[in-house]
Amino acid sequence: MKGLQQQEIELGDASKTDLRTQFAALCYRIKNDKLQFCVITSRGSGRWIIPKGWPMDGQTPMDAAATEAYEEAGVRGKILSRPIGVFSYSKTRPEDDLPCIAVVYPLRVKKVLRTWPEKKERDRKWVSRKKAAAMVDDVELGDIILSFRPETA
Repeated sequence: MKGLQQQEIELGDASKTDLRTQFAALCYRIKNDKLQFCVITSRGSGRWIIPKGWPMDGQTPMDAAATEAYEEAGVRGKILSRPIGVFSYSKTRPEDDLPCIAVVYPLRVKKVLRTWPEKKERDRKWVSRKKAAAMVDDVELGDIILSFRPETA
């Protein structure tokens, strides 16, 4: 990708074996012939993010991403088995910051739910590609959103 600057992962006092992996869902839909992305707020800081979470026992990475999309954003749809990108970030916890990478799977939303497990803990918005990329803090995630093409997914 032209112009993409990959962010260095800061390990701090952690060793490289302390790097953690999460699975994320880039939730999108086509509404009135316009591509829209679902962004949600994080529980801690209220930053705009996409649904993501830890590996789940008995689930594939793509299924774990789809589960997070349901629990955190209240959406269901068709998730693809091939990831479209990876971004790095630091997960802030009370005791420390944990270096993470998130593997991103595209999820074409078929159903937007009125109620879902984390509805009271998060806000959900549907926004354009440019707005979604600008709202998320992670530059790499913004680049994934900007370069995503549903017709090739």
